[in-house]
Amino acid sequence: MSSNNKLSTESYKGVRDFYPEDMAILNHIFSIWKKSAESYGYQEYNASILEPTELYHAKSGEEIINEQTYTFTDRGDRSVTLRPEMTPTVARMVAARRRDLSMPVRWYSIPNVFRYEKPQRGRLREHFQLNCDIFGIASLDADVEMIALASSIMRNFGAKDEDFEIRISSRQLLKKAFADAGLSDEQSLKMQKLLDKKDKVAEGAFVEEAEKILGRKMGDKEIFIDIVTAGTEVEKAIDALGARGVNNVRFDSSIVRGFDYYTGIVFEVYDTHKDNRRALFGGGRYDGLTSLFEGQSGDAGPLPAVGFGMGDVTIRDFLETHSLLPLYKNPAHIYLAIALTENEADNDSIKAYAETVALALRNHNVNTAVDYSGKKIGDQIKKAAKDDVKYVTVIGADEASSGILKTKNLLTGEETIVDRAGELALFLRTGMKLPKENQ
Repeated sequence: MSSNNKLSTESYKGVRDFYPEDMAILNHIFSIWKKSAESYGYQEYNASILEPTELYHAKSGEEIINEQTYTFTDRGDRSVTLRPEMTPTVARMVAARRRDLSMPVRWYSIPNVFRYEKPQRGRLREHFQLNCDIFGIASLDADVEMIALASSIMRNFGAKDEDFEIRISSRQLLKKAFADAGLSDEQSLKMQKLLDKKDKVAEGAFVEEAEKILGRKMGDKEIFIDIVTAGTEVEKAIDALGARGVNNVRFDSSIVRGFDYYTGIVFEVYDTHKDNRRALFGGGRYDGLTSLFEGQSGDAGPLPAVGFGMGDVTIRDFLETHSLLPLYKNPAHIYLAIALTENEADNDSIKAYAETVALALRNHNVNTAVDYSGKKIGDQIKKAAKDDVKYVTVIGADEASSGILKTKNLLTGEETIVDRAGELALFLRTGMKLPKENQ
């Protein structure tokens, strides 16, 4: 390849490269997600990123399909889509084994999802997303548990109640309110979709679009429907959450969620910080989605389900805004700098001893990096310091022949001398509180 045809180092627009520091943050997010979901008894599952396009035509919504998916025709002339969300996939999987599964099912997954959207803060074309779902519980208990789990995850990230707000609504209440106002089912659905975009469009544009849907001029009271929640499932859910210690919850009639499959309570979690005041994630009840699949009709009946999806992009923004990001730590506990000589035979012995030391340390769960670069010892130590490795040990001809190791703490300058690798491992494990050695 000529110099004029060199490839760009830029990644595809709207996706990310994960350098070690970024990967550490992503793994931190994953670990909190996993720990939180499993603390509620959720089991992990996964699936391919490829799905038949028809899966999303059924219930995801025309905007998602027509404007936001990565869809192509494969070599078998089949229409295939990179999954834009996980809920249709999990519904398909549960439907496939419904008669064999013991209900209720509590599952979670952390899939990669793809949407062709305009990249902006908190929204990219690819991200990872925690999905938690309950199948088989028709009562409000499932909705309450799901919202409580969402709150628990935020708290496990270190967030305080005042850092975020949970806003809930109900598709059933909205549908009834629009019907009472004289709207047809088609108008009601369009108004719900418009409400879902309320925070993304100017007020004038919102009113204009509402009047198009209704075919007439309307007053504010007609556009912003006043919904009474007393005695409804929304009020009961808020009360039940309060009893669980989740008190940062309020009703918001504009919470609709964009997917067509939602049937009951829906919710979104909002960041309250002035620099990031936006929706972070959400979910809701989607009873009967499994009935779209073959073999799920008849006596089985519609399967109740509740779930939510939480993306890593908005959560990282939240953690950064609230100074909750973890400090990056190099996984290496010690750096072995090799002092080579002009004698090749000596160098072979030095390297062999360095490997013996490294193996002994790793067998004691001490993460060990070995520098084979041949650079000057000073440069190797600078490399260790730059990589934030706390300890460094120089191994040369003297160390290889005597077995005596001198270790330096690069943070304090303190030096420790031991006479074998096992003692060095014991010193490091004790000082750094490392896990027990391998059995």
